[in-house]
Amino acid sequence: MKAMLFRWPWLTAILLGLLVGLGAAAVAGENPAHVLLVLLKAAGGTPYDLGMTMVYTTPLIFTGLSVAVAYRAGLFNIGAEGQLVLGGLAATAVALRLGDLWPAFAGSSGVMGRIVAMLICGLVAAAVGGSTGFVTGYLRARRGSHEVVTSIMMNFLAMALASWLVIEKLHSVDTQNPETRTVGNVFKAVEFSAFDGAPVTIWFLAGIAAAGLVAFLFDRTMIGFRIRAAGENPVAATVAGIDTGRQMIIALTLAGALAGLSGLGDILGGAGRFRLGFSSDYGFTGIAVALLAGGRPMAVVASALLFGALHKGALDLDFETDHVTRDLAMIIQGCVILFATARWFHGKKKS
Repeated sequence: MKAMLFRWPWLTAILLGLLVGLGAAAVAGENPAHVLLVLLKAAGGTPYDLGMTMVYTTPLIFTGLSVAVAYRAGLFNIGAEGQLVLGGLAATAVALRLGDLWPAFAGSSGVMGRIVAMLICGLVAAAVGGSTGFVTGYLRARRGSHEVVTSIMMNFLAMALASWLVIEKLHSVDTQNPETRTVGNVFKAVEFSAFDGAPVTIWFLAGIAAAGLVAFLFDRTMIGFRIRAAGENPVAATVAGIDTGRQMIIALTLAGALAGLSGLGDILGGAGRFRLGFSSDYGFTGIAVALLAGGRPMAVVASALLFGALHKGALDLDFETDHVTRDLAMIIQGCVILFATARWFHGKKKS
């Protein structure tokens, strides 16, 4: 047992977090076994439940990768929430504009048209999110401004800008809700039929592919090596001739681009439009996802799936239990991260 706990510390963090959460449910007067059963059934009891878990997992993969990339450079990206909002809004605005200019293209449903539309929206979202990350990286590398402070401020700017654009410029005339018009058919990702109506789209697979590309970047390319070197030992990297400031800018730009893509699964998937407040704090939950994964890109996918399952399972706690609510999932998530980071600090102290 001791060997297992130290060999797979991430599993230890999950088990201990789940144990504390179920203990809190017992203190509240709920049967822990019943709570665990509700969480498991709600997360994957039916094809629809599994599909919704994958839907919630999709943005967490991208935001988790965003935080992980910055972490490998020795940085902490708190701006993923603002980056995903701006990236999603930019992609929506471009889709609406193209729909106005070329209605025949926007209304088509061919495979090639959907591929082109997906690439266009993806590039726009990544470019806008990346530019936001670039600003944070430039201020950190060239002006000495801490990335945590600047990225938090960028979040506020992003939310304010998105609110103004949606309400004043892109608002739909068909509703009073703060949302844009519906994008053309060609921009909507096709839902997989195997999940009984759950809006699982190609963006879930795109997230897994992005994790593979980021892993390849860090393990097989000179750019990834320089980013890792700057993050692990900036003094040694500087002596070796690596411009650490440049690596900071590259890392935060890449992190912003990944975060910018995270909202497209919802906007161009099930909703088909941009809605203010569509994100369930995906940018901030991505921090927890990356911490549990230890900054490893492929582990981010598994970590995101866990948090997606907790998010989906928590929705049923309000209906299936008498004494606990969906807030229990937040307790479990918090405890998992607490134990995961405690493992990190122990390792650093030991070294």
